[in-house]
Amino acid sequence: MADCSARADGGHTEERLALVAGPDEHGLGEELAALGVEIRRIEGLVTADTLAEAGIDEATYLVLTDVDEATGIPVAKEANPDVLAVTYADRSLPEFVAGVADLAIDPALMGPETVAEELVADDAERTE
Repeated sequence: MADCSARADGGHTEERLALVAGPDEHGLGEELAALGVEIRRIEGLVTADTLAEAGIDEATYLVLTDVDEATGIPVAKEANPDVLAVTYADRSLPEFVAGVADLAIDPALMGPETVAEELVADDAERTE
């Protein structure tokens, strides 16, 4: 796992980490990486263990490209309430988790480059 350098004031540097789960057929992970976001992929099921191994405690974003893994969103939010949970898939989220996710985006409506730019810009605004 990558180290996130601590600042003297106890905060963290502006390094951003995205955990990407699912096939990512549209390349959102690559677009985020092009904007300087560290990408860690979760292969298989999104569980408390796989989230912890990937570094959920330091993650800025959790990106799911497979809504079948949506049950991982509340688990991720419990481990890191500040993580921005984003689904980028053409299917709707199950109702029981829709209220927990921060964003649900259909790839047919917004391309991965635009989504990545908006996520990074929004995060920069939130941390200022």
